[in-house]
Parts: sequence; structure tokens; C-alpha cells
Amino acid sequence: MFKTNFCIIFFLFFYTNCIFAVNINIKSMSTYSINQFSEITGITKFVLRTWENRYGFLKPERSDTNIRIYTDEMLVRALNTNFLLKNNYKISKVSKLNDNEIIAEIDSLIDDKLDNVIEFYINEIIISAINFDGQKFHDTYNEGIQKFGLVNFYRDVILVTMKKIGLLWLSNKVSPSQEHFLSEQIKQKISVSINDAYYKNQSGKTWLLFLPENEFHEIGLLFTKFLLVQNGNNVVYLGSNVPYGTLIDVIEKKNIDATLLFAVTNGSKNNLSYTANYLNSVFNDSEHYVITHDLNIDRNLISNLKIFDNIDNFIKEISNK
Repeated sequence: MFKTNFCIIFFLFFYTNCIFAVNINIKSMSTYSINQFSEITGITKFVLRTWENRYGFLKPERSDTNIRIYTDEMLVRALNTNFLLKNNYKISKVSKLNDNEIIAEIDSLIDDKLDNVIEFYINEIIISAINFDGQKFHDTYNEGIQKFGLVNFYRDVILVTMKKIGLLWLSNKVSPSQEHFLSEQIKQKISVSINDAYYKNQSGKTWLLFLPENEFHEIGLLFTKFLLVQNGNNVVYLGSNVPYGTLIDVIEKKNIDATLLFAVTNGSKNNLSYTANYLNSVFNDSEHYVITHDLNIDRNLISNLKIFDNIDNFIKEISNK
């Protein structure tokens, strides 16, 4: 169990922190050009035009300059349509269905095979983000947990969804507000899971979890906390953007067995030598872990800081503790 859980931490780190490390300023998006619509749905522009002309399906509004304009409602319909097409439906049939009928057809498919179920839940979560629909996310999440179990649902559904949303965000296909909405929904759910996982007697090691200055995306760190608590460890959780100097306050109150941080931004990665020296000086009896990737410096120069970008080595190290 512990080995599988830390495998998920590693994927969560790369699919959330890594993808969302860049800030892009774009306007809020409730309408889409044909290019954006095609990128999000995976339906080519040629196919969209064909459906529009042949079936009057997904027919967009037109701007004053005759540019196609697609809406969030059409985006949801297209995602659901694509799901049906991947399951051997014909567009000639789907184009005649209304939204409720399309959903009914999807419901008839989702118990057939695992791939269908996973894709269904991914689509549902993306749709909840597009529409800022907290109730839909809540219902989808709870149903998914019941069907998959918490760990498998995060690995197979949440992580893949976050990867897709992150890539769309970085390429200006969805708005930052939609990404932030989904991230906050997920963080709230993880926090509830952490609360439920606490034992009366946490007899394991005491871990200090934090993100250094200018690291802000903490979904991976939160999920790490959940897994550690679930396995009976104590966790001192400081969250994101923590100045190193404030860590002194922790050692005055707590004996820390291990520290864990994520280094995603170039600033954090370039600062690892200082990080190692500082942690060793403040927590001189502790083990120190960092999860990062694309590190272009000599790791031998960084003493007493265990760096992982290889999933097998990371799992082996943690599971042996």
C-alpha cells in the first residue's frame, strides 16, 4: 500500500506542480474560437465544419466579422459526443439527440468496461470545471471514490484530468479561473480525506512538509500529507511559499524526523545547494527529501539531500523506511 501511494505522489507532482508552474494572463473565457474548441474537444476543425454543414450539429454563432463562436454549453455537448463516437456511435445518430438523450446513451455505456468508466469521469470533472459547477464536481468525485477507491481514483482519474486541464491552460485553451476552480475543489476534498485519516495515536515518524518561496501549487504536497497521515505518521504541514528562515520556529517546538519539499521552479532547483545546507544546519538529525525533475547540476555537490526524479528509486527509498 505504501509503495503504491508514493507512486501516486510522484505522478501528482509532475501532473500538477510541474504543469501549473507557469503563470499566464489571459482573459476569462466563456466563448471559444474554432481553434480553441478543436484543441479542447479533440475534434478537428474539418470535422466540426462538416458536422455544421451536413447535420446542423454544433452550429456556432457568428461574430460581426463572420468568425465562429462556440459556447461552454456547446463544449460540453462536444465532449459528450466525442465519448460516444469513441464507442462506435455514428454522428448521424448523435446529431439527432438532445442533451438529455446524449447523457442517457453515455449512462448506458459507462459500466461496460474500465476505459469507458475512466474517460466518463474525466469528462465529467472537466465539464464541472468549465461550468464552475461545484455540485457536479462533488457528485462525480463521490461516485468515483465509491467505484474506484480513493487511491485509484486519484491515479486514474484526477491526475489525468489535471494533466489535461493544465495543458489546456498553458496553451490558453481554458481560463485560469477554470483551472483554479478545479484545483480548489480537489484541495478541499484532499483536506477532508486528511481529516478522516487521522488516528488518535499517530505513532510513526514526524515529517515536515512545505514548499519553498515562490512555489505555490500544493496539491501534490497535500496528497503527500494524506498518505503519510493514513500510514500513521505525524505531519507538520506548512503549505506553500514558506521562507526558509521561518523553519527555525518549527525545530524549537518539534523533533523532525524527515523533511519533504517539492522544487518545481527554476529558482527552487537552482537553490538546492543552499536548501541542503540550510536544512542540514537547522534539522541536523533529520532526513531530507526533495522531489524535482530536469535537474541540470551535479547532485554530488548537494550533500544530505535525497533528490528523486526517478519513480522506482523514490518508491524504494520511501518503502524501506
